[in-house]
Amino acid sequence: MKDRKPDSVLRKGWTTGACATAATAAAFRALITGAFAATVRITLPKGQTPQFSLCQQLLRDGYAQASIIKDAGDDPDVTHGAEIVVRVRLAKPATGVRFVAGEGVGTVTLPGLPLAVGEPAINPGPRRMIEAAVSAIAAELSVPGDVEVTISIPDGERLALKTMNGRLGIRGGLSVLGTTGIVIPYSCSSWIHSIHRGVDVAKAAGISHMAAATGSTSEAAVAKHYGLADQALIDMGDFAGGLLKYLRKQPIERLTLAGGFGKLSKLAQGHLDLHSSRSRLDLDDMAARAQVAGADAALCARIKAANTGLEALTHCQAANLPIADIMAAGAREVAMATLSGGTRVEVLIYDREGQLVGHADG
Repeated sequence: MKDRKPDSVLRKGWTTGACATAATAAAFRALITGAFAATVRITLPKGQTPQFSLCQQLLRDGYAQASIIKDAGDDPDVTHGAEIVVRVRLAKPATGVRFVAGEGVGTVTLPGLPLAVGEPAINPGPRRMIEAAVSAIAAELSVPGDVEVTISIPDGERLALKTMNGRLGIRGGLSVLGTTGIVIPYSCSSWIHSIHRGVDVAKAAGISHMAAATGSTSEAAVAKHYGLADQALIDMGDFAGGLLKYLRKQPIERLTLAGGFGKLSKLAQGHLDLHSSRSRLDLDDMAARAQVAGADAALCARIKAANTGLEALTHCQAANLPIADIMAAGAREVAMATLSGGTRVEVLIYDREGQLVGHADG
């Protein structure tokens, strides 16, 4: 991730799904009682009972509408500060809760997600939370819990451009997410969730060769190299472990890992989280590998004294030592060990200009 995690204690926040649940509860209660309360309290799946203040309160003939401004705490969430708007209408008896995508909420267009094609991108976790809230209020007020719930996120279509929704086949806006209802700052759960869903969508499309990249330069390079479809590309970022551990349970025929020299060298050294705050490049280890490949003492000393992996790479290139191939081979070994077989693995290392500098395919 680009955002550096602060050193102080971080404040937790609420998921889009939790905000949508609270807005639904407020609107449904107002629709039945004829009045809004200033705040609303809901019960999350693990028993927490947060209270939310309402931003918008609208009661009209046939529907009630409420909104909540999302507070993601100290997490750099793209939807922090977004308004989550819910409109509730009564529905036909015995129809339960029906979900509708309003402005800024996406629609599923590709198979492989935990929602059918054509469904609004309101994930199963938030759906269960909303259904539970409606059911509890219906029981309390002795009314049926048959409602139509339309969720909107103004400006959601623009915000969705900053997410992986387009690659997952979610068109027209954001997804409503949140299994627990709580945002843990810098937990990166939404990114890892998108990696997993990207694998699911690719497999459902019959794609047998996926390429997972650590950044945009390496992704563009590997996509051009193989002419891969957009759904075959996985934005892995720093989360090699999140990808590889999922593929161990959901294997594919062929996987290409693409990235920069520093990050994939860290994978070679056994790190599955490649973020600079959670793993460090071991230049002594790199020098030892270079020595095995024939590097003299002077080159090994320059590698150990390098300020960055890129500097070490430059020293090796000047000496015609294929250190990028060596580290790519190490990364491939770690990936294969994590996958535990069943997938053909290739590693491509690119420089900052998108030129291939290292390769390992066994």
